Amino acid sequence: MKRVGIVDETRGLAVISMVIYHLYFDLVYFYGVNMGALVDTILSDWWQPLIAGTFIFVSGIAANYSKNNFKRGVTCFFVGMAFTFATAFITPHAPIYFGVLHFLGISMMIYGFIGKYTSRIPWIIGMIVFGLLYILTLNVPKGYIGFNWLFRIDLPSSLYGAELLFPLGFPSASFSSLDYFPLLPNFLLFMSGTSLGVLFRSGRAAKGMYMTRFSGLAFIGRHALLIYILHQPVTVVILELIFKCMGRPTMFI
Repeated sequence: MKRVGIVDETRGLAVISMVIYHLYFDLVYFYGVNMGALVDTILSDWWQPLIAGTFIFVSGIAANYSKNNFKRGVTCFFVGMAFTFATAFITPHAPIYFGVLHFLGISMMIYGFIGKYTSRIPWIIGMIVFGLLYILTLNVPKGYIGFNWLFRIDLPSSLYGAELLFPLGFPSASFSSLDYFPLLPNFLLFMSGTSLGVLFRSGRAAKGMYMTRFSGLAFIGRHALLIYILHQPVTVVILELIFKCMGRPTMFI
């Protein structure tokens, strides 16, 4: 199967954006640096969701190229669980209970079972239908389907009273997670990506899509998981040294 250059490059760009965003996040929330309200709004309300959405959609595309999505998902999920234990110990005030790696791991495992059926759906129909369902369910974690300015269907409050339904998208009032990507609505975005991946895997996409124009970005994209695991520890070590040298408060040293 041909590699899809634009997918590797897009994921590489998302990785770079993620590293920059996490640097901003660390500076603001762990080291008390004031970036200003405008920067906070742009990065937290717009850029971060765009980065996460890109990762999820591209991961859906890439699922078509995996020999064993279930095994790949198990690996991803357990890396996510390692982050849960690490954050619960290192930053107990800000643990990660169901972050993007937990979500992607579960999504890959599910796709490992249903992919052979959903891949029969014409790619354009699948991408549009799953994409529309994703948009409609964006507010499920807030308790409803739809949008206040258009229509709204409130979901049963009992769903949000059960403490263990947060992975599905029904967090209780007391639930808190530094990084939170529930299956609803995000699995639908993942599935929209898998539909586009059907086109890429068939070899019928435009030839330019398969070309690699920026080899550096493609390389980063192919090693996204490793970079995700390592970038925060490396970033924190560097920030600790810089702030220590400046005589500013640090987290660990």
